Amino acid sequence: MKMTKINIKNLFVGLILVGSAGFANAQTTQTDSANTTVTTAQAGSNSTIDGLKKQIEANPKDTEALAKLAAAYQDASDWTNAIDTWKKISALLPDWAPSYYSQAYAYQSAKDDANAKLSYEKYIATVKPEEVEQNKKNLAYAYFYVAFAEQQSDPAKAKEHIAKSIQYDPTNQDAVKLSKTLNS
Repeated sequence: MKMTKINIKNLFVGLILVGSAGFANAQTTQTDSANTTVTTAQAGSNSTIDGLKKQIEANPKDTEALAKLAAAYQDASDWTNAIDTWKKISALLPDWAPSYYSQAYAYQSAKDDANAKLSYEKYIATVKPEEVEQNKKNLAYAYFYVAFAEQQSDPAKAKEHIAKSIQYDPTNQDAVKLSKTLNS
């Protein structure tokens, strides 16, 4: 069990690094979705994905392989399978916050804002106090996303969330702008 935890932590660090680049790109780059969409059938033919699927068939509770598969689906922009795979990980490791953050990212990429918001909220609730420091950037973004989603329906809650976002990352100019908007 200890070996699994070490591997999961290493995988988490790797996903954070990969995910951070993806999030920065997703937040700053406009793309032509017609040129970048990969169908599920195309993603399914990916040899990495096929290999991981076989590995998981042999051991359905291999969370490390599941996380790699979810990341491979995300790399292929196969958001439906990425979400489903992250959900499997969350069921196996309900206290592992990164799975909820990754679900939220996949939902957001799939343009499912309601489920993205719910997943970011679950991520926020699942981060353990001893993990806050290493998760500040992701927490900041999660709080920002929730604040942005709630700004019309619950401005008071949105203000609370944006204050937390800025607390975790005072350099996020989008959060600073939203805070000014909410507090004006």
